[in-house]
Amino acid sequence: MKTDVEIARSAQMQPISAVAAKLGLEEEEIESYGRYKAKINIRDKELKGKLILVTAMNPTRYGEGKTTVSIGLADALSQLGKKSCIALREPSLGPVFGIKGGACGGGYSQVVPMEDINLHFTGDFHALTSANNLLSALIDNHIKQGNSLGIANVAWKRCIDLNDRALREIRVCLGGDINGVPRNDGFVITAASEIMAVLCLASSINDLKERLAKIIIGYGLSGEEITVRDLKAQEAMTILLKEAIKPNLVQTLEGTPAIIHGGPFANIAHGCNSIIATRTALAHSEYTVTEAGFGAELGGEKFIDIKCRLGNLNPRCAVLVTTVRSIKFNAKVSDELIQEENLSAIKKGFENVRTHIENLTGVFKIPAVVAINRFSGDTEAEIATIKTLCAELGVQAVPVTCFADGGKGAASLAAAVAKLCENKAAIEYVYHLNDPLKKKIEKIAKKIYRAGSVSFSEESLQQITKIEEKHAYRNLPVCIAKTQYSFSCDANAVGSPKGFEFSVKEVIIRAGAGFVLVVCTNILLMPGLPASPNSERMSINGEGEISGLS
Repeated sequence: MKTDVEIARSAQMQPISAVAAKLGLEEEEIESYGRYKAKINIRDKELKGKLILVTAMNPTRYGEGKTTVSIGLADALSQLGKKSCIALREPSLGPVFGIKGGACGGGYSQVVPMEDINLHFTGDFHALTSANNLLSALIDNHIKQGNSLGIANVAWKRCIDLNDRALREIRVCLGGDINGVPRNDGFVITAASEIMAVLCLASSINDLKERLAKIIIGYGLSGEEITVRDLKAQEAMTILLKEAIKPNLVQTLEGTPAIIHGGPFANIAHGCNSIIATRTALAHSEYTVTEAGFGAELGGEKFIDIKCRLGNLNPRCAVLVTTVRSIKFNAKVSDELIQEENLSAIKKGFENVRTHIENLTGVFKIPAVVAINRFSGDTEAEIATIKTLCAELGVQAVPVTCFADGGKGAASLAAAVAKLCENKAAIEYVYHLNDPLKKKIEKIAKKIYRAGSVSFSEESLQQITKIEEKHAYRNLPVCIAKTQYSFSCDANAVGSPKGFEFSVKEVIIRAGAGFVLVVCTNILLMPGLPASPNSERMSINGEGEISGLS
């Protein structure tokens, strides 16, 4: 079989104007970036489409293929004669050159032009990085020029869209030092910047500016907050982001419109594409397929409790992506035996899938279907066992082969989804916005993760007290930062651990984004590269053709 980049390069793409026409977008509503990419000018229109959330079990090193299934589903709905659109996040260069790879799907279920999307695309990440670092420069310059705001503690960090562990901690001097003393600082990856979250949760350019103005950049000697508004930086930052806030239009290999915009990670942020992009897709399609990062307990929970609340969204159904290998991994089957048929391991590892299903249908009250992303080594008996286990929970499980077959490989899934979408689901949230902050955290930990108790560090308790003292912060949603590999804080606790202690290390107000970030254990906001990064397997020839990008 051809590689992903070979398949993408051989695609017969349609002019972006033709793709826009499928959504009913007029010529003046798009700004072309070449022949196959465009920005969509933001318009506030009635939402007429049905929203479908694609999420997954906890990720494993074998890969579940959530994006591949999302794209295949959108193509399959188009094949059924439905006016469909897909709304995805933009890839980060960190994973592209690191270990995870790009975020354009795979095989015959991809969004294109794949190389452009996985690399610089329309420059959104560069604009976000520039706006972030402009703010850092303005902070340091303000301190250098006399520090009239009395900044005693700088909370803002620089960012870069690469995995670079050497930048986790730096020392700032020659202007950014306070009272002549160099200060500790650091970088986060662009996807972890609060500006990324702000962009993805903003409803308009004016809302974007107001959210930027609320960002806390530091604190004074008495602990008072100092914001972007105090520094008078929001106008300049918004100017840098005036094009980045517009969602990007591309297409799948089969010509289905794809709106790709924003890229926060789900383990350290809310993990969804922008509200503007999703609402744009819903305004111009009958069915909108979107995904949330990592497992349903992370990206899925934040999609409901943060994005749907703020964006006034209500998904009709959810698709939970799983694989035979990932289920067996959750039964702790070794790499050497993972390909062998093992029905007892399927039953044991299914507990991870079971808990996600129970959360989706029981806690969030969203009708769900399980997509079994099928690989060549999967046996009929293993597939049948998963179907039976899902049926016992009242949920249909459907094998999909869209990696190899494109949209037709998700035809049965599309039929099941269309049927579930016939009835409007009234989703429920895990917590009420007026719940005390500790109670919000405890509800997520106990209802979604199945923790037995929640422990708070002394630092986090002090932070919670300070946050709740300010009325404006009392009704904000919660964004949990934890490992994506487990329901718990322990990345090695696979399956469905229960009754564990959920440990809260730090609680940070993200005033611009409009949520409270709850940090558990040692989550890194700047990843590192693996021993053998993807970059080592990439090459480019004299004609500019790339190999090894996926």
